Amino acid sequence: MAHFAVQYTYSTDAAELDRIRPQHRAFLAELTAGPLLASGPYVGAEQPSALLIIRADSADEVAAALDADPFWEAGLIAERHIQEWNPLIGVFAG
Repeated sequence: MAHFAVQYTYSTDAAELDRIRPQHRAFLAELTAGPLLASGPYVGAEQPSALLIIRADSADEVAAALDADPFWEAGLIAERHIQEWNPLIGVFAG
């Protein structure tokens, strides 16, 4: 299995993000039993955004898992970038 860094850039619709955020966070919490290792928003970013670290066999597998994110389903993720990541040092290193 490989590690993937996923960057979410959220919509600027703060009211809608606030409305759906509880379902989004519940969804991510469920993924911690599976592929999600860590996630959280960037602090002080110009546009709301977040980083997720996921362990999976492929980028397609990551995308399939994240397609059920309530933010994604509601069109509140303006951009989603999935990149394989090779942690050599630290808690995620093999």
